[in-house]
Formats: sequence, structure tokens, C-alpha cells
Amino acid sequence: MRYEVERKFLVAHAGWREHAVSRHRLTDGLVGEFAGGKVRVRLDEERAWLTVKGRRDGLSRPEFEYEIPRGEAEDMLRLVCETCLIEKTRHCVPHGGLVWTVDEYGGSLAGMVLAEIELEHEAQVVALPDWLGREITADARFRQSTLLRLAREAGRPVTLTEVIAAQL
Repeated sequence: MRYEVERKFLVAHAGWREHAVSRHRLTDGLVGEFAGGKVRVRLDEERAWLTVKGRRDGLSRPEFEYEIPRGEAEDMLRLVCETCLIEKTRHCVPHGGLVWTVDEYGGSLAGMVLAEIELEHEAQVVALPDWLGREITADARFRQSTLLRLAREAGRPVTLTEVIAAQL
């Protein structure tokens, strides 16, 4: 079993752009949530997969990924996840011997830019780039399910200011 160990941050400025080495478009669909976990389907330009993520404990949580046929992922996104879709462009940005991912959201979350880093273990020391803002790893307002709910309730893309002001 694999454990995902990650930290998430707001992005303070676009200084990361000059260091990005790749990018790809992703569409995520929330299939369901359960006891602090979730099931999601993800589609990119080349493949599709189903991911089950368990409850977070500190920075870690169990994660199971299964590659699935592209047509099935497209059907799930259309038939099961139609109101729970996340569109984003993921940029890979090397810094301090690790590769950060910077996600620029589109669709109902247009304008949101968040960064994350996957770690080998929770105590791993990380050199933080100067383009990062505050850490939001434990902030429930920045979970994708919460961001989607806020956008649905607003009937339009939500701003970072609105997310920060949200009462959960």
C-alpha cells in the first residue's frame, strides 16, 4: 500500500513560471467522499485512472490508484461527476532537489493557483521556494471538494479572498 505524503501552499507570485519544465492538463471528477477520504477519477492527455484516498493523518494518507480505460473515465466524468469537475493545468517546477507541482485551476475554480510537494516521509526537510505563500495543508477550505462546493453555491468561480473568508 502506498501512502501519499504531501504539503500544500498558496502561491504568492508567478516567479515559479520561469522554472517550470513541463505542464499538462488534468480533469478530475469527484466520485464520492467517505469518512475523510475520497474517490476520484482523473483524465489527462495520455491516460486515465481512478484514485481512492483515505483519511489524512498528519501529512499522510493511504492512496490507491488504478489505471482505467480512457472511455470509461470520460463516461464517469460525464455521467457521475458532472457537477463535481475540476479542470487544471499542472506545472512541474524543480526546486531544492524536488519537483513541485503548481496547479492553475480553470472552470469553476478559474484563477486559483496552488502548489504542492510530495514527500518521502513527514519529517523530510524541504527548501521552500520564494514564490510560495502560506501553507494550507491542513486548511479544509482548500480541499477540492470544499472549493467545488463554494463555487456551486456562488454560481460562479470563487476568488481566493472568498475561500479565505469562508466559514466551514
